[in-house]
Amino acid sequence: DDASCALQIEAVYEPHYARYKDLFGTVIAGFFSDEPCIGNAVGYDFDERVGHKDMPLPWSRYMPEMMRERLGDNWKDLLPVLWADLDHGRQDAKVREGYMDSVTRLVEKCFSYQLGDWCAAHGVQYIGHIVEDNGAHARLGSSMGHYFRSLAGQHMAGIDNIGGQVVIGGGDSVRPKGFSKPGDGEFYHYELGKLGSSHAHIDPRKGGRALCENFGAYGWNTGVRTMQYLADHFLARGINHFTPHAFSPKAFPDPDCPPHFYAHGENPQYRAFGTLVGYMNRVCHLISGGISLPDIAVLYHGESEWAGDYQPEKVVCRELLEHQIDFDIVPADLLGNLEAFGAYLEENALWIGGRPVQALVVPYSRYLPLTAARFIEKAEETGFPVLFTEAVPDGVSDTSEEENARLIPALQACEAVPAGKLAGALSGFITRDITLSPAHRRMTVYHYRDEEGEDILLLLNEDPGEAFDGEVTVRATGRPALYDAKDNCLRPVESEVHGEKTVLKLRVGPLEMAIVTFSAEEGDALKAPYRDLLPIPVEGFTVSRAEAKEYPHFRDPLTVESPINMARIYPDFSGYYRYEVSVELPEGVKELTIGDCYEAAEVWVNGVRIGTRIAPPYRFDIASAAKEGVNTIVIEVATTLERKMRAMEDSDRPSLGGNPPVSPTGITGEVTVWCEQR
Repeated sequence: DDASCALQIEAVYEPHYARYKDLFGTVIAGFFSDEPCIGNAVGYDFDERVGHKDMPLPWSRYMPEMMRERLGDNWKDLLPVLWADLDHGRQDAKVREGYMDSVTRLVEKCFSYQLGDWCAAHGVQYIGHIVEDNGAHARLGSSMGHYFRSLAGQHMAGIDNIGGQVVIGGGDSVRPKGFSKPGDGEFYHYELGKLGSSHAHIDPRKGGRALCENFGAYGWNTGVRTMQYLADHFLARGINHFTPHAFSPKAFPDPDCPPHFYAHGENPQYRAFGTLVGYMNRVCHLISGGISLPDIAVLYHGESEWAGDYQPEKVVCRELLEHQIDFDIVPADLLGNLEAFGAYLEENALWIGGRPVQALVVPYSRYLPLTAARFIEKAEETGFPVLFTEAVPDGVSDTSEEENARLIPALQACEAVPAGKLAGALSGFITRDITLSPAHRRMTVYHYRDEEGEDILLLLNEDPGEAFDGEVTVRATGRPALYDAKDNCLRPVESEVHGEKTVLKLRVGPLEMAIVTFSAEEGDALKAPYRDLLPIPVEGFTVSRAEAKEYPHFRDPLTVESPINMARIYPDFSGYYRYEVSVELPEGVKELTIGDCYEAAEVWVNGVRIGTRIAPPYRFDIASAAKEGVNTIVIEVATTLERKMRAMEDSDRPSLGGNPPVSPTGITGEVTVWCEQR
């Protein structure tokens, strides 16, 4: 109801403007809606599907007329279908789709646009996200019924990732039940990020801005090593703005949704977190202001779910991502009103946001919404390919019997393929933008073209154990180079040009992301990797420690011949470990590597700071600081707060530590210096 939202504006937004109007648009960038909900059911069950659950349903003064328009004058007689089946067919679909369409149109108009328009009129932005979990974005209860409509008034597309939703290698997992239903790893890994970036790409109001609230509630055991992957996961899906969750102003220790990045100076990884944020900013800059280059579009499943049997789009998203076929998820609203989205259909292409997609894939839907069915009819006339997964729909949910009968032949003219064979079937309809040799299903790719027309390619190897070593063929030309966003430099990449395509020869290690730019210039200094180096093991360290607030005053020195898991010695310690050693080195030393450590490593050689690494590979270029003769090497490793929090746990604070610590601390792999062969 618009009066309800107007009350929120009157009580919250207007007082802020009255007091801080001089800061609006400068210091105050805007307002953030965090998980607004319909709220007709208590809690976070994520399964509040109309027609499938006994629950109170939302209503307002506008609903009677909207239901009459959709269902006719006898609409009241049909209301029981919102809780129970009538015909198990199109009548049920029409009532439920009509009801949900009405509710979400009101959410869009009365809530999202009202807040967004107020913010725009006052010189600020309106951003945020809804509850997306496990497909809840198309349901009632803790969410808002329709992902795209609920965020329509916002100036960025928004999602969030908290509490172990995306985890390394977790695409096949179902998480244990915590505060809500068990987590669906397939949804979080293959659909969530693409929902956000798709909305940013297709909605002119968003301006290409896709936001993810990231890192929160993962626990004290989560540090920058994991955060590096969580950032890359969403960057490779087109997310280019982040809200780090969270800095807490509460007294330490605050048990609410850790980790907390600063924690009143208690978190030893705070400086390393700054290194991570610098990296994220550089990559976000690369994929902002231009356009993505998807191969196809995938129809959003919201209306299909309301109407009856459906296939969640996560299944289709997974098949496409694992075969490097990029896509945008598009709502039926776009298909029914191309002009409003700046889109248009021509032979063999649907243009959205200045980019052509070569086909539309519709996840299985027993009943399609009318807007989608009419688009498919038009697509058939123009030769634009439409593929269904699993089976052709039985019909259209929200139209007359006559129009339903007229549209069915157009639907039946489309090909239907199993979702697991979709990538192969698409090869007969589209020209692939990116291909890999050999195949690597956990390689996620994102092709972007910046505002100057230069191509950028992100390739994230999400396999925690297997490297990719092979060829990447991409439809792009120019002078390719690898962009090292950690060191902010360009490195050479072996490549060949074949017409309009470039073949890149790449090795991408486990959980590493390669960034290729095609705008290198003749005079650019490319920092080539060192080759054919000889290893020199480094041993005999003096190891000392300091808590975050003691730094840089280290204590308790001890000698270890080679690095060990320091948690065996100090099981309750969180902070910094300093490793010091003097070592005789020959001429021509180039690099220092650390086999593994937990988590962030900062290196000095002969008093010269070399840099910080927050995740594997822990490789440092020390050529400018090393010398022939005796060299002093210092390595400082920052742990997470996990072990300190576990030790602080007591009957008054039972949730501080979480599960027993399992991660090691300090350096756990060999330290090696690498020098030129003589």
